[in-house]
Amino acid sequence: MTGVAGFVAPRHLRAIKDTGNRLIAALDPHDSAGILDSYAPGARFFTEFERFDRHLDKLRRDAPENRVDFLSVCSPNYLHDAHIRLALRCGADVICEKPVVINPWNLDALQQLESETGRRVNTVLQLRLHPDLIALKQRLDAEPSRHHEVELTYITTRGPWYFVSWKGDVERSGGLATNIGIHFFDLLLWLFGSLRSTEVHLREADRTGGYLECARASIRWFLSVRPEDLPFRHEPSRRSTFRSIEVDGSAVEFTEGFAELHTRVYEEALAGRGFGLDVARPSIELAYRIRNEAVITRPVRRHPAVAVT
Repeated sequence: MTGVAGFVAPRHLRAIKDTGNRLIAALDPHDSAGILDSYAPGARFFTEFERFDRHLDKLRRDAPENRVDFLSVCSPNYLHDAHIRLALRCGADVICEKPVVINPWNLDALQQLESETGRRVNTVLQLRLHPDLIALKQRLDAEPSRHHEVELTYITTRGPWYFVSWKGDVERSGGLATNIGIHFFDLLLWLFGSLRSTEVHLREADRTGGYLECARASIRWFLSVRPEDLPFRHEPSRRSTFRSIEVDGSAVEFTEGFAELHTRVYEEALAGRGFGLDVARPSIELAYRIRNEAVITRPVRRHPAVAVT
């Protein structure tokens, strides 16, 4: 695993354990990796990429039972491409956190490397495995000719640290639409079909919004990491996340059921049914367009409980 000391790594460590597999080596430049004692106390740990690379290559030349079968990529977004290439060269398949890459053209090179090595890259698009969202897709697919009106609002607050870290750097994270929004863009394209057009109405470092026209829906979306955008920011509970999807005026409920989704992603990938690069491509291309297209200044639609100035 790369990025084992990061925020998302515990979900992958649990998924590896829950699927009956074993973590044998991990990489992170930060040495706050004590979580390994809970999931993989015998795993080799490296803080330098070069030594990790050498170790995986030695395992590749060792007995078959000692070789790496999968590399889990949980490192910062801008490193995904390099770490995936390492895995493929070492004869391993990949399970990579979102976004699998920042720029669409990197997908072309990785697909070529897949063909050369015979290995496969899987990405984590866990919302496609959420039971409530699967049920929603089934209902939508039952009326394939119907065009829907959709509004998505997603607010997940972040403190000042976010903009000091790599996540606040567009070159390293891809910006808000890529780092925070990629799951939701993939979800919308999965539910409502291929993209027809897009407009960006707001693009700031900590919030963005716009409009999508898909094959089966007109979609208005808003993403934010600003604490003051939370509709319940003054409540004693101090919830840090607000998510709302409305389809034709009706709310889609999917607040529960997230705990086991990474394990489900691993189960699918291990069974050869993971989400590959072709599946990831549409949302990567859309996020790239949102990051680079000119902003058209228009009012941004969001859930009525969210009063943004």
